[in-house]
Amino acid sequence: MNRSNGLPDNGYALIVDGQVKTEFKTREGAEAGARDLKRRFPVLQIRLYDAEAKRAVELA
Repeated sequence: MNRSNGLPDNGYALIVDGQVKTEFKTREGAEAGARDLKRRFPVLQIRLYDAEAKRAVELA
């Protein structure tokens, strides 16, 4: 994990309402976690961060 911004150096992370919450080794795991959170808490803003691409995408 990069200490300056809290984002992982590899793998994937869920960013929930602007805060890095959970890290995953695979995209599939991260997407499953995001879908579960969105199902339980539809109001949350959830983004999926890809450490290799160094970018985050909004999940619908």
